[in-house]
Amino acid sequence: MRLLLTRRLPDRVVEAAADRFEVVLRDRVEPLTPGELRAALRDFDLVLPTLGDRFLADVFADVPAPRARMLANFGVGYNHIDVAAAKAAGVVVTNTPGAVTDATADIALALILMTARRLGEGERVLRAGKWGGWGPVQMLGTHVTGKTVGILGFGRIGQAIARRCHFGFGMQVLFHNRSAVTPDFPARQVDMATAMAADFVVVAVPGGPATHHLIDAKALENMTKSGILVNISRGDVVDEAALIDALRGGRIAGAGLDVYEFEPKVPEALAEMENVTLLPHLGTACLEVREAMGMLAVANLIAFAERRTPPNLLNP
Repeated sequence: MRLLLTRRLPDRVVEAAADRFEVVLRDRVEPLTPGELRAALRDFDLVLPTLGDRFLADVFADVPAPRARMLANFGVGYNHIDVAAAKAAGVVVTNTPGAVTDATADIALALILMTARRLGEGERVLRAGKWGGWGPVQMLGTHVTGKTVGILGFGRIGQAIARRCHFGFGMQVLFHNRSAVTPDFPARQVDMATAMAADFVVVAVPGGPATHHLIDAKALENMTKSGILVNISRGDVVDEAALIDALRGGRIAGAGLDVYEFEPKVPEALAEMENVTLLPHLGTACLEVREAMGMLAVANLIAFAERRTPPNLLNP
């Protein structure tokens, strides 16, 4: 079976795929173009896409009888794939949950610490040769230990973040989730407004139409002036224009972002703010994690090729 890898993946993953399939590797960093999306469905039996490869309804409408039978997404988030449209076209979709949990939770904690303690700003001052030496009131930030964190979305990643906050920093954990959850450690389920009023708010919900602009101007009004917002979910969960307005108006203290609404474009307004930490989507950027993601995607492909149910099937 002919398999398209839409980006360069770790060598171990490419080799595992090539052992089982006829692999075509698209060795570029940019997402598939509109023409490439349609060609992927027409010219390949299987596709291993990832973030930004927008297999949406219009693509399936243009290729109503695709040769491709499966999209094995590299990543847990799949809001770039219209799963319903894929199913209607007879295309199976899978993802790679579990493999990304700890690495993404770690990035959330890094963003909390970097933003609260002004670490990015401090490094820029030092590298620019502007540091004049230690002083008692130099670059005072926000203490993290013992504060309150509000987590939006309490799935695998949300709970991993909560554990780190509670056990590592003695934080009071509040969480908002669309279904009831009973954690096995101290954490209290609350409404969204209450979670948004915490000292630190971490967005860990899935992407997709249901969560598009979940964090809008109205939601941000629930945050305190000393509150810090962290987003490690999907960029379009946060209305960036509303976030910029809240930051400019001093209605919240800061933000830590690993994802962006129109990625890879980052608004200049955010880049200019010293109270905002910006990372280039590093949530799962560890070799071991990316290998695990890739091997899980390959396992899904092999299961499908062998007429078994893929372990991470999204549209049965």
